[in-house]
Amino acid sequence: MAYLERTPARPIPVRLALIGSGWIGAFHAESAATRIAGTRLEAIADPALDAATALADRLGVAKVTADAADLWSDPDLDGVIIAAPARFHSSLIAQAAAAGKHVFCEKPAARTVEELDGALAAVESAGVELQIGFNRRFAADFASAKRTVEAGTIGEPRLLRSLTRDPGTAEGIPQAGRIPAGTIFLETLIHDFDTLNWFNQGAVPEQVHVMADALVEPGLKDQGFLDTAVVTIRYNNGAIAVAEANFSALYGYDVRGEVFGSAGMVTAGSLQETGATAYTQQGFSGGTPRLNVELFHDAYTAELAHFAELVRTRRDGTPRPPAAAPGGGDARAALAVALACIKSVETGGTVNISDVAALSPSPAATR
Repeated sequence: MAYLERTPARPIPVRLALIGSGWIGAFHAESAATRIAGTRLEAIADPALDAATALADRLGVAKVTADAADLWSDPDLDGVIIAAPARFHSSLIAQAAAAGKHVFCEKPAARTVEELDGALAAVESAGVELQIGFNRRFAADFASAKRTVEAGTIGEPRLLRSLTRDPGTAEGIPQAGRIPAGTIFLETLIHDFDTLNWFNQGAVPEQVHVMADALVEPGLKDQGFLDTAVVTIRYNNGAIAVAEANFSALYGYDVRGEVFGSAGMVTAGSLQETGATAYTQQGFSGGTPRLNVELFHDAYTAELAHFAELVRTRRDGTPRPPAAAPGGGDARAALAVALACIKSVETGGTVNISDVAALSPSPAATR
C-alpha cells in the first residue's frame, strides 16, 4: 500500500521583531526564536549594529537594521518586542501602533504620564495589542498567590508587601555612576508597584511616602543616586502596602510578595534557586539565583508566549487566551506610583498620587 498524498497543515508562525539587543532583549529574542512554539524572530533592530548582527547570527535571523523605522513598513511582521532603553519606549510604542504592529514593551512604558498617555492614544487609535513586561504576573508562585486572593481565601487584603533585592558584590554596584536618578522607582520598584496593584485588584493607590538613601554607594547620593528604598502606599480600600528595594543583595536575586488579609495570608517568591538543600557540618544551605533571567526564566518566556497568542488571535481569529495581560492601564497605574515616589523623595513628605495622575479602579481580575 502506498502512502496517501496529502499536504500537511502548516500554520503561519507569529512573526516578531526585536528592538534593542541588550541582555533582556537577547533573552526575549531567544524565546521567540527557540523557546516558544509557533513564533519566529523575523528581524532585529538596534543602533548598536554589531551587537544586533551577532545576536542575529546566533539565532539565524536574516533581517538586521540599525533603524527601527525599517520595521514599520515590513509586511512580514505581526508585532514587535521593545527592549530598547526606557527613554525610547513611549515613542516606539506610538510608532509601532501607527504602523499597525502589535506591541510587547518592557517596563516602564514611558518616563512621564504625558508620554504614556500619548502612546496609549496611538494604541487605541490603531486598535493594536499592547502588553507590558510585568513578568511577575506570569511566575507560577505569584499567579497562584493572586488566585488565592481572588478566591477570597485570605479575606479582604489589609497589608501587602513586595520586595526586590538585586544581586550585588562586595565591591559595590557595577557602573553605579551611570545609573540615572529615579531608576530604583522607575525601573526596579515599578515591578513591585504593579504586583501590589494586581494583588489589590479593584483598589486605587492614593498616597505614597518614601524613605530612600544611597547606602551601598553613599558617594553618589549628591548626584541623586539611590540604591535603597522603602515605600508605603495607601489604597482607597484601606489596605496599606510596603514595597522595598536594594541594589546589592550579596546572597543573590531576591523577589518576594505577601498579602495579609482578614482571614489569612498568602506569600510568593523564594530565595532558593531550586528546592535542593545541602546539610553539612557547617549547617544547611541552598543555591540562590544571580540573575533575573534565572529566577524568572519561565515567567519571561510565558509572558512573551502570551503576547504571541494575543497576536495570533487578532491575526487568525483563534480563541483569545482566557487570562488578560498587563496593558496600558496597568502601566499607567504603576508609573503614577513611581513618579509620586520621586516627588516624595524630593519633598520628604507624603504625596497624593492624584497630583501625578488621575487613576481609575483596575478592571476585573487579570491573570
